[in-house]
Amino acid sequence: MSRKKSVTVRVPAKVNVQLAVGAARPDGFHDLANVFLAVSLYDEVTVTAAETLTVTCAGPDADQVPLDRTNLAARAAEILAARHGRSDAVHIHIAKNIPVAGGMAGGSADGAGALLACDALWGLDTPRAQLLEICAELGSDVPFSLVGGAALGTGRGELLTPVEAGTFHWVFAVADGGLSTPAVFREFDRLAEGRSIPAPEASPALLTALASGDPAALAATLANDLQPAALSLRPQLAATLEAGTSAGALATLVSGSGPTTAFLVRDAESALKVAAALEASGTCRTTRTATGPAPGATVLAS
Repeated sequence: MSRKKSVTVRVPAKVNVQLAVGAARPDGFHDLANVFLAVSLYDEVTVTAAETLTVTCAGPDADQVPLDRTNLAARAAEILAARHGRSDAVHIHIAKNIPVAGGMAGGSADGAGALLACDALWGLDTPRAQLLEICAELGSDVPFSLVGGAALGTGRGELLTPVEAGTFHWVFAVADGGLSTPAVFREFDRLAEGRSIPAPEASPALLTALASGDPAALAATLANDLQPAALSLRPQLAATLEAGTSAGALATLVSGSGPTTAFLVRDAESALKVAAALEASGTCRTTRTATGPAPGATVLAS
């Protein structure tokens, strides 16, 4: 068994460059065609041997992060320990940098980060396929947080196929407060009532544009079926999207279930200009710039 005292894993945020949503399934989930792109905003999850399972968190909006066993990082430790018949006693510290409840998979990232960190700390060498199974048990976005890069997620988003992606520059506008993903899906269902919803499919044009690295081509194909629901619940996000467009963003969209909004820009210089304009507009709390694709969960130090 491992004698490591602590392990730190860095894990990225994501943006959905396409999120196609099917009708509600009998189990309450929705079939998705979810094109994920990991971006260079990271949480760092450090696990240390301890007498009991505890979670601490520091960073922006850390007060909004649950510190009990509902936290996906704690659940990851529980499930991994149970699979191997060992104690889950570990201290998990999350250095939070991904917006909380912002549609960028921050909680999912922490789950994937804790899973990889505990596996290393405990010297388990769990096969990658088993780690991905645990990720899928934790949540629909968690497998991608482990894998990173760019991928098409089908099923409820947990079945991943890697896709090619050039490098793209982004600005993210962080809103006040979060949005509940289940609430956004419920609003999607309400807005879709009485309509026929086609089976979700990845856009061939979007996949081609993503592989090309051409931001103008990708801008023409970005799509998020949850955006109308997010805007219905948080109408003020429309002003943020408009401010980004006015500042010169090539394309705008709500990131995942929101309320973080994403702005695709041409290059790093454009990113700084759009970020400054968004902050000056007063339509968001703060902004972040990033590039993608970024690597998935990675052990930094042990």
